[in-house]
Amino acid sequence: MEKILVLDFGGQYNQLIARRVRDHHVYAEILPYTTPIETIKENGYKGIIFTGGPNSVFDMSSPHYTKDILELGVPVLGICYGCQLIAWMGDGKVETAPISEYGKIEVTVSESKLFKDIPEKSVTWMSHTDYIAEPPKGYEIIAHTDDCPCAAMQNTQKNIYAVQFHPEVTHSVYGKEILHNFLYEICRCSGDWVMDNFIENTVKSLREKIGDKNVILGLSGGVDSSVAAGLLSRAVGKQLTCVFVDQGLMRKDEGDFVKETFTRLFDMNFVRVNCGDHFMQCLKGVTDPEEKRKIIGTEFYKVFWDEVRSRAEDGFFAQGTIYPDRIESGKGKSDGKANTAVIKTHHNMVKKPDDINFIDTIEPLGDLFKDEVRKVGEKLGIPKELVWRQPFPGPGLGVRILGEVTAEKVRIVQDADWIYRSEVEKAAKEYKEAHGEEPSWMPNQYFAALTNMRSVGVMGDERTYDYAVAVRAVRTVDFMTAEAAEIPFEVLQTVMSRIINEVKGVNRVFYDLTSKPPGTIEFE
Repeated sequence: MEKILVLDFGGQYNQLIARRVRDHHVYAEILPYTTPIETIKENGYKGIIFTGGPNSVFDMSSPHYTKDILELGVPVLGICYGCQLIAWMGDGKVETAPISEYGKIEVTVSESKLFKDIPEKSVTWMSHTDYIAEPPKGYEIIAHTDDCPCAAMQNTQKNIYAVQFHPEVTHSVYGKEILHNFLYEICRCSGDWVMDNFIENTVKSLREKIGDKNVILGLSGGVDSSVAAGLLSRAVGKQLTCVFVDQGLMRKDEGDFVKETFTRLFDMNFVRVNCGDHFMQCLKGVTDPEEKRKIIGTEFYKVFWDEVRSRAEDGFFAQGTIYPDRIESGKGKSDGKANTAVIKTHHNMVKKPDDINFIDTIEPLGDLFKDEVRKVGEKLGIPKELVWRQPFPGPGLGVRILGEVTAEKVRIVQDADWIYRSEVEKAAKEYKEAHGEEPSWMPNQYFAALTNMRSVGVMGDERTYDYAVAVRAVRTVDFMTAEAAEIPFEVLQTVMSRIINEVKGVNRVFYDLTSKPPGTIEFE
């Protein structure tokens, strides 16, 4: 399989670069700049992309790499900091720019393989305070802006190219075409990265690795674990046991839906552990959201490992880990200098207790991004409701209930959430049927939460003193930032009316308009 290396120098768009490469049916993987050059040689990459980064190349504490990487005979593309790094490696001059560029900037390009079929002038996304004042010997300038004399350069003899702008972001109008040119015109890729091949090859390799042994998978009902279960089931059938811990904090009827779906679709052993009462007892009197998270997480894995312990002998442990999980959880400041920090430890990257012995851990989705996982799920025949399931917090509804978690509050938020999501989906469906496309207001995530506020109301000429439900909906591209979705007022009115009339214990409904930042997408 053809591979492109994305060599990470601390850039915020490292995953996005890899994702854009894969959009062109070429497999890309991310490695930190601390990766030894011997490792890079052994992997036989078709091309290498240097990412951006927040540092200055002329600061010796910044991330650098051996100049030998430019002598491997492998095509290289430098982006932003990566562009400046190539210039610095070749003894060019990189300096603080007299005028920084940030945002959409018009760039003028010259004839080059990199800019095949690209207009002479187009808009790109810039984000830099340093610039190349003088390119290295053997390099020619192939693009410029009004304030950046070297917006791109090339060394055609060595197949080395560099751009100061970011072709991976959508704001660069022809960024997709530029990356395509690098992959196909310069690296001479054939484009063999397709989902059908991935499924076939993964199933084959899983069968070879597992043999006649058993596999245990922690099934949450989320997208990643569901697709992992589908792949493993196709590979080894009844050798797979999925353990589904139902802590009583899932959405309305979701536990039953997960069980029905997987026992119907796949040949596997399905174990459902119902422990809602236990979790209610553990959460009694707890109001702090972080403490609730810790209790739910700790107890979840206690229950899970107790169930698994008797089944673990001489078998494999499987996880729904995906590629961003590995990147975010696994990389850090390996040399004490600036590299992308560990962002968070992911719930689906589980540390096993010392007394449980597995042969090995299997992560069948470890090379995929989220949208790629969804494509695999669709091809495996997993229902749309699971494949396109909205992000759901690991602690479940426990963090969407402000204050103490009780069985009554769980019932309230489950019912309110079901009504809210049903009405939003109904309105979106009606709009699509009428206009042939999804509405512009359609949120990427939407849910109901239960506030800890009670207030006076009047229902049926009688005084009430009940809870207030908050409904939230956001539009987002990357879940790093988000804005409140502009759901039509008439839809919100219907939601309000139904919740108040159908959900006992509620007499007010609020719509949360808070963006991220300053808020979070979740409500806790």
